[in-house]
Amino acid sequence: MKTAVVLLPGLNRDRDMIAALTKITGRPPVTVWQTETDIPDVDLIVIPGGFSFGDYLRCGAIGARMPVMRAVAEKARQGVMVMGVCNGFQILLEAGLLPGALMRNATLKFVCREVKLEVANANTAFTRGYAAGQIIRCPVAHHDGNYFADAETLTRLEGEGQVVFRYAEGTNPNGSVNDIAGIVSREGNVLGMMPHPENLIEAAHGGNDGRALFEGALGIAA
Repeated sequence: MKTAVVLLPGLNRDRDMIAALTKITGRPPVTVWQTETDIPDVDLIVIPGGFSFGDYLRCGAIGARMPVMRAVAEKARQGVMVMGVCNGFQILLEAGLLPGALMRNATLKFVCREVKLEVANANTAFTRGYAAGQIIRCPVAHHDGNYFADAETLTRLEGEGQVVFRYAEGTNPNGSVNDIAGIVSREGNVLGMMPHPENLIEAAHGGNDGRALFEGALGIAA
C-alpha cells in the first residue's frame, strides 16, 4: 500500500507518522512539501500534527492555504483516503474538508497525556478494525483541541454517523462538545482527529490500540 505525508513548516510529528506508516505498510511514505501542487497516486494521505506556521492567525489557518492543500482537496474529491491528526485536523477544518472548528482548550492549558476513546461508529473505512462502543487508549498533545460546531451541524454529524471517536470515561481533555475526538466527512474518506494514533501502534509504545485505524484506512487485514 502507498501512503503520503504532507510536510509544512512547524509540523513536528511528521517523523512519528512516517515511522508508523513505514512500520505498518513495510515501505516509507512519499513526503509532499507545502509548495507542491501534485500528489502521486497513493492509498492514504496524512497531515500530521505539530504547529504549522507557528499557529499564527489560527491553528492550521495558514497551512490550509498552502498549494499542497489544493492537491489534497482534489485527491479527497476523487475518493482517496485522507487523515489529519491534531494540527492536521485543524488544517482540514480550515480548508473546509471537514465541518466545525477547533478552539482553545477549555482549561486554557496545553494538555499532553493519554486519554480513552470510545469508537462511536465502527462502520467506516477508518474504524472497521474496531467494534462499536470499544474503548481504546490514545495519547493527546494539544492546546487548541476543543471541537465546536453549531447546533445544525452537530445534529447532522450525529445523525449521519460522522462522529467516529469520543473521549470516554471522563477523559475529555479540552471541553469538546459532545466529547467529540474525531469525525469523518459525509463521503467517509476524510478523517480528522485530535489524538495521536501513530504513537500507539506497537509494543514499544506500550500498546497498539492505534494500529487498526491505519490498517482499516489501508484495507490491511488485521
